[in-house]
Amino acid sequence: MDPRDTAPDSWEQEDDVEATIDGQLETAFTTLNVNAKPFVPNVNAAEFVPAFATKAHLENVDSAVPVVNGDTEMTTEDLWDQKIAEPNEEEPGGGSCRDRGPVDAAVTVESTPDLMEEEEEILVPKVPPTQPDAPKKEHVNVVFIGHVDAGKSTIGGQIMYLTGMVEKRTLEKYEREAKEKNRETWYLSWALDTNQEERDKGKTVEVGRAYFETDKKHFTILDAPGHKSFVPNMIGGASQADLAVLVISARKGEFETGFEKGGQTREHAMLAKTAGVKHLVVLVNKMDDPTVNWSLERYEECKEKLLPFLKKVGFNPKKDIHFMPCSGLTGANLKEPTEICSWYIGLPFIPHLDSLPNFNRSSDGPVRLPIVDKYKDMGTVILGKLESGSISKAQQLVMMPNRHVVEVLSLLSDDVETDDAVAGENLKLRLKGIEEEEILPGFILCNAENLCHSGRTFDAQIVIIEHKSIICPGYNAVLHIHTCIEEVQITALICLVDKKTGEKSKTRPRFVKQDQVCIARLRTAGTICLETFKDFPQMGRFTLRDEGKTIAIGKVLKLVAERD
Repeated sequence: MDPRDTAPDSWEQEDDVEATIDGQLETAFTTLNVNAKPFVPNVNAAEFVPAFATKAHLENVDSAVPVVNGDTEMTTEDLWDQKIAEPNEEEPGGGSCRDRGPVDAAVTVESTPDLMEEEEEILVPKVPPTQPDAPKKEHVNVVFIGHVDAGKSTIGGQIMYLTGMVEKRTLEKYEREAKEKNRETWYLSWALDTNQEERDKGKTVEVGRAYFETDKKHFTILDAPGHKSFVPNMIGGASQADLAVLVISARKGEFETGFEKGGQTREHAMLAKTAGVKHLVVLVNKMDDPTVNWSLERYEECKEKLLPFLKKVGFNPKKDIHFMPCSGLTGANLKEPTEICSWYIGLPFIPHLDSLPNFNRSSDGPVRLPIVDKYKDMGTVILGKLESGSISKAQQLVMMPNRHVVEVLSLLSDDVETDDAVAGENLKLRLKGIEEEEILPGFILCNAENLCHSGRTFDAQIVIIEHKSIICPGYNAVLHIHTCIEEVQITALICLVDKKTGEKSKTRPRFVKQDQVCIARLRTAGTICLETFKDFPQMGRFTLRDEGKTIAIGKVLKLVAERD
C-alpha cells in the first residue's frame, strides 16, 4: 500500500513536511495556477487554507481522493475544502489539507500579510446590492463645512465606520500608516481624504464623497475643504447639499480662530445658506479634548457666540438649526448617546439625521442636472446631482448651453448601477454623442422639451457682505452659480433696496458699499446656464467672490435677452 495513502501514526512524522513547506513557499508564489476553479466565498468556513501552499510539492501525484471528515456530515464547509484538495491531490505523508490546515495557514499568513490583505480587499463587496422590489430610500446629501482642522473628515470617517461602510481592518491599516507618519489622530479622516497630498498635510482639498445608509434614508457625505484657498471647491460641494453640518472645534483657541474675522466658520455658514441648504446641524466637536472635557459651559459659550451670526445669515434658530456636542475621534454621541455627556438629552447625530422630515423634490419637473465633474472612462462620464426631474437609461437629453444632443448609456447612483434616477440623487452618467473636452463643469443636462435658459446678461438682487471700498459699475468679480464658475462684471446699478421695508430707491445709485442691498445688471464673460430664482431656486442663487473673499450673495431676478 502506498505510504502516502495512510494516515500518520503520530505527528512526529509530519516534521519533515513542515520543513519542506517553508523552503518551497517562495517558489509556490511564483507559480500561479491559472486554471484554478473560481473562488466561492463561504461565510461559515472554518479557517482559510491557501491552495498555493500545498501546490508546489504535489504536482507529481495522479489521482484525487476526496477526504471527508468521518464524524460530521458533508457540509458546504467540507465541500469547499475539497475544492482545494481535488486539483492539488493529497499530501505526501498522508493527512488531508484539512488536517494540516492551521500549520499552513500560520506559515502563509506570517510570510505574506500584504498578499492576504490585497486578496481580501478585492473580495469584499463594499455596497450591499439593493433588492429590486425594496422601496427606494430618500437620498439626502450632507455637506460637512467648517474651519480648517475642526474635524470634518474625521467625523465623516467615523460615521462611515459606525455605519459599517469602512471595515475595521481598513481603518487599522490607516491607523498603522498614520502612526508611521506621527499622525495617529488623523487616521479616520483618511477614509475620505484619499490622495497623498491631502494625507500628508492633513487638509482636504477636493470635496470627498462617501455614502452611508440608515433605516430610512440614504446619505451621501460631501466632505468640503475648510481651508480658505479651496473655498471654490467647497461652494461646489455645498451646491449639491440638502443639509449642512457645520463642524466647530470646542478646543480652547480653535473655536475663536475659526469664528473671528478671517476664519472660515462664518464664511462657510453663509455660503451654505446661499447654496440653498435648508437645515443646519452644528456639531460642537472635540468635546473630549482635555481643555474642554465635555464641559457644558464651553458648549453653551460656543452656542451663544454662533447663534446671532447664523440668525444674521438667514437661518431660523427655532426651525433650521440644531446644536449637538460630539467627539469625532472617539465617536461619542455620533451614533449612540454617551454617558460622559449626561447634560445633552437630544438624539445623537445619525439618529437625528434620520428623524428629519423628508425634503420635497419635484421629480415630475423638467430634467436639470448641473455638472460637477467629468472624465473619460470608456466614453464620457459626468458627475452631478439631479436637481429636478427623472432620468432613465437610453434617454435622449440635451447638454446646455451648447445644445449637444446626448444619450444616456448607463446610470450609476452612488456607484450602484440603476435604470432610472429621481431628483436628489448623486449620479454618474455615461454619455454618448459628446466628447469629454466639450463639457465644462457648470453645463446642464436638460430634456429637449424644456431647455434651461442660458445667456450672459441678467438682473439680480445682491447683498454686499464684505467689501472694504465701494462697488461701482465696471467692477469685476467671480460668479459662482450652481456648479458654474465664471467671471462677471457689474455693468449697471439699477436701484438700492431698503433692508427693512424692501422699498426700492427712485434714483440710480452711483455706488454700493458693505451691508447694502441693491439690484444690479451683471454680464458674464461667457454664456452660462441659469434660471430666475422664482422659477428654480437651485439655479438662481449665486455668490460673488474676489481676492479669495466672498463679497456678495444674490439671486437672479430676470434674464435679459442679448442685443445682437
